Amino acid sequence: MSFVKHFDHVGITVADLDGAIAFFESLGLGLEGRMHMEGEFVDTVIGIPGSRSEIATLRAPDGGTGVELSSFTHPGHEPGSPAAMSNHLGLRNVAFEVNHLDAAIERVGSAGYGLIGGVGRYEDMWRMAYIRGPEGVIVALAERIDQG
Repeated sequence: MSFVKHFDHVGITVADLDGAIAFFESLGLGLEGRMHMEGEFVDTVIGIPGSRSEIATLRAPDGGTGVELSSFTHPGHEPGSPAAMSNHLGLRNVAFEVNHLDAAIERVGSAGYGLIGGVGRYEDMWRMAYIRGPEGVIVALAERIDQG
């Protein structure tokens, strides 16, 4: 028996909420909502008494799994390693299937986000690249190339 009904979102904690929103919007995600979070419910769930944050949820045009960005005003942010690589423990990338991989790389590159390695090709099915996105998060962009 599966307890999971639906994969709703991936949460990413960021210091610069506006910058992170702009990055994901440049890939084509739409801002679904933005709000402040605080109070007993949040404190209970995340285990941080007196927490205050602002969150934004973005989704791809097809709906599906969302990206929830959180920026804490209390307590302050705890820095991670923005240079962490794929072999570091923990959540290391968020992946999106894209149309026009090269154009997506160019757009995020114009905002200062660059490739980690290069553009790889998996057989005759996919082209893929890793981008170092906001707060050091690795964003995988994959373009299907085997479709007629």
